[in-house]
Amino acid sequence: MVKNQKHAILYALSAVFLWSTVATAFKLALMQLTPLQLVFYASAFSWLFLAIFLLVNGDYKHVKTAFLTKPLLYLKLGILNPFLYYLILFKAYDLLPAQQAQALNYTWAIALSLLAVPMLGQRLRKVDVAALLFAYLGVLIISTKGQFTELNFESPLGVGLALLSTLLWALYWIFSTKNTDKPVISLFICFSIGLPFIALVLTWQNAWQIPTGKAWLAAAYVGLFEMGITFVLWLMAMKKAENTASVSNLIFISPFLSLIFIYTLLGEAIHSTTIIGLGFIVCGLAIQKLVKAKR
Repeated sequence: MVKNQKHAILYALSAVFLWSTVATAFKLALMQLTPLQLVFYASAFSWLFLAIFLLVNGDYKHVKTAFLTKPLLYLKLGILNPFLYYLILFKAYDLLPAQQAQALNYTWAIALSLLAVPMLGQRLRKVDVAALLFAYLGVLIISTKGQFTELNFESPLGVGLALLSTLLWALYWIFSTKNTDKPVISLFICFSIGLPFIALVLTWQNAWQIPTGKAWLAAAYVGLFEMGITFVLWLMAMKKAENTASVSNLIFISPFLSLIFIYTLLGEAIHSTTIIGLGFIVCGLAIQKLVKAKR
């Protein structure tokens, strides 16, 4: 693919804009569907988009070979994402205000650096410790609305699930380091494996429901713009980029832009502690990213 920094920035900004809307979309969708139902229908829309994308670009013929080469790895990945990760994330959004859930979810990169120590044999450097302290201080500020000395959590279960989702997402990326297949092919296989598991749980819980018109639209939006189209846009941005670091840094716009959508579309009053805590989280991520870029 021909490198073009301007095109890369456009792709990246499009992805960042769409990702900034999904916290709001999650809450709106959860007004229509349970977390389990939303995971299934959103995943189905994402699977359909990825299938069409692979058919159009001619990569669909490589799916079977990719899966048969490493079926056990894909089984682990498919159970993690979309099944467990999104089920737990959506339950966290169901319990927490959107501003809290989306801010806590951004700590997954810190969770990744922590899990990489025992699982990949990496060392925890001073910069990782500094990033960890910044990020989880931000988590504490947001979760307790600034009353962190009293540890008075608004929803301990919601906070716990949001942080658990970051560990699951980090695990997904750690297991993915062993995978050399094209990212869209890998994601399609994961959704192909995850969907039957979600369907089994829906059947077990007797939770099948034919969505209303609004519910269909909500699930389609989440599936396409959290899981499908936006992922492809970000990949295109990385492939087009002449300088990937400057393009990937645009992701730091997303959590703050997301607060604007949460305020205007959901009507949530944005707490000052959310902005302060999010600032700490972003600082932690930025410290980690800048040092890695220098290395």
